[in-house]
Amino acid sequence: MKSATHYLWINTHDRQGFLNITSQVDAELHKSGIKEGLCLVNAMHITASVFINDDESGLHKDFAVWLEKLAPFGKDKYQHNLTGEDNADAHLKRTVMGREVVVAVTDGKLDLGPWEQIFYGEFDGQRRKRVLIKIIGE
Repeated sequence: MKSATHYLWINTHDRQGFLNITSQVDAELHKSGIKEGLCLVNAMHITASVFINDDESGLHKDFAVWLEKLAPFGKDKYQHNLTGEDNADAHLKRTVMGREVVVAVTDGKLDLGPWEQIFYGEFDGQRRKRVLIKIIGE
């Protein structure tokens, strides 16, 4: 069994947003030479997410609006922010959107369903964060 590890560094200009990282993950899979196995993609920061969904701008706007209703930004809204932080909403949004995804690797390709893409979700950006890409298999 082989394995490959890569760290993708991301620094968003905005506090929140979604970035399609499918092509970067696919490039790392190609470099690994692994043809059959699994690919884990993990947001290695507690206020960021990795998830799979459709790459459609209306849906991304819907996610942003929905998440803001679930966990609105605001210093005076959360106990966590009493510690001097202002990102409690980002922690909650990350919990809803997820920490990581695992995608099957079949015949050297990410075995995604129709319309599926891999996304990085940022909820407290404007600083450098990393995403782990870990591929294992033969």
